[in-house]
Amino acid sequence: MVSVGVIGCGHWGPNHIRIFSQLANSQVLMCADLNEDRLKMIKRLFPSVQTTTDYRKILKNKDIAAVCIASPTATHFKLTKEALLHNKHVLCEKPLALTPKECLDLKKLAVKQKRFLMVGHVFIFNEGITQLKKYLQAGELGRPYYAHAERTNLGPFRYDVNALWDLAPHDISIFNFLFGQMPISVSARGGKYLGTSLDDLAFATLEYPHKVLVNIHVSWLDPKKVRQITIVGDKKMVVWDDLDNLGPIRLYDKHVERTATFYESYGEFQLLSKEGSITIPKVGINEPLKNQGQYFIECIIQKRPPHLCDAQKGHDVVKVLCAIQESMDRRGQIVFIKHG
Repeated sequence: MVSVGVIGCGHWGPNHIRIFSQLANSQVLMCADLNEDRLKMIKRLFPSVQTTTDYRKILKNKDIAAVCIASPTATHFKLTKEALLHNKHVLCEKPLALTPKECLDLKKLAVKQKRFLMVGHVFIFNEGITQLKKYLQAGELGRPYYAHAERTNLGPFRYDVNALWDLAPHDISIFNFLFGQMPISVSARGGKYLGTSLDDLAFATLEYPHKVLVNIHVSWLDPKKVRQITIVGDKKMVVWDDLDNLGPIRLYDKHVERTATFYESYGEFQLLSKEGSITIPKVGINEPLKNQGQYFIECIIQKRPPHLCDAQKGHDVVKVLCAIQESMDRRGQIVFIKHG
């Protein structure tokens, strides 16, 4: 049984408390938040969980082996560092920090303290995303040409980070996972339309190795909630829609063929579209956050590093975010990403 403390009881904190309270091999002993009304709500929902406005009480509690950090983004580095120094395993919500250097510092500290540090890239544990990974690994789609991700809604609005840092970590972590590497370069534009200093939306183009282009659209200012990814290959195409109740994946047996049946002039060929069937595979409906929590706890119990979304993976996402932000600040200029 792994005892957990949760820091931050805003949007995601209560969900983490619920998950770690439900799992057979974990329990939540304490949670912390500066808002006493939130703590009262937690106490009503989870009477056995101790509440406090001082997160340090969680860190000093020797009965707590692991800490889940669900506080505002700007606090992630500080709280994660303190938790590691208090010999706690840490699951930190995305993004891990605000700079790549901070992520690497946390990675080194976790190794030094012999504790596991995992980042909450929850969509890695989504059954639909796992299926997309299987398609790519098996060559089902053929050579991938490009992908498009859309993550939009009217709100919820945040005041600590912009829409890019709020929403895009999900899609960046997904594509890094799907393609097994970071992009080579990025180009992006953002917009501030709600009268604040934060970008309400962003359009980013990422170039991955082997000339794979990825477009990411994130927005707080859109009439429809969309959580969708399209991947186009030279054999098949696939669409993942996280909000589709009938089935999140549509596999299209569609592709384009080059034919040389006739030439109008030297070197010309004809492109023909090939239409096939649409397959809706059965995809598990397990809650991704529960899968993530179970993975974190099992890593601790089995003393197995959380390779799926460890500190290095968190660093890679933050590095891409910083490159995209730099491109936005430079009004779309291409920014190359140094690997290593």
